[in-house]
Amino acid sequence: SLLVATLVVSASAFFASTVGHATVNSRAAVAPTMKHHEFYQRISRAEAGRMRLCIVRTNNHIYAQVVDDAKGHVLVSASTVEKGGRKEYGGNCDSAIEVGKRIASRAIEKGVEQVYFDRNGFKYHGRVAALADAAREAGLSF
Repeated sequence: SLLVATLVVSASAFFASTVGHATVNSRAAVAPTMKHHEFYQRISRAEAGRMRLCIVRTNNHIYAQVVDDAKGHVLVSASTVEKGGRKEYGGNCDSAIEVGKRIASRAIEKGVEQVYFDRNGFKYHGRVAALADAAREAGLSF
């Protein structure tokens, strides 16, 4: 009878935790948290009407896009590998400054003046900072 009582108690504790009843050791009593903070932040900014200036940096080049997250469209883009651009090394700060000026002028032509800067996990240093500063000087505000 002791074995049966032990099985009944452990089974009731198992079912109580799986059904959703809060027990002392269950995690159901803890409030849920958002696991992907950047995703929710991006969605809330898109709903507020702000476009996203997204950059990608590789060893040899740098790319920038202004994205409308509400519609999922790329409005304008600029990079060091565009046709008609100079065919020199694109992995330096001078190239990043040129890309920043081009992306800002193209965005302003489309009527976008306020964006938020998505550095895509890259440190705000070197070419990333040079692109951002050049875009600010050319008229984008973020």
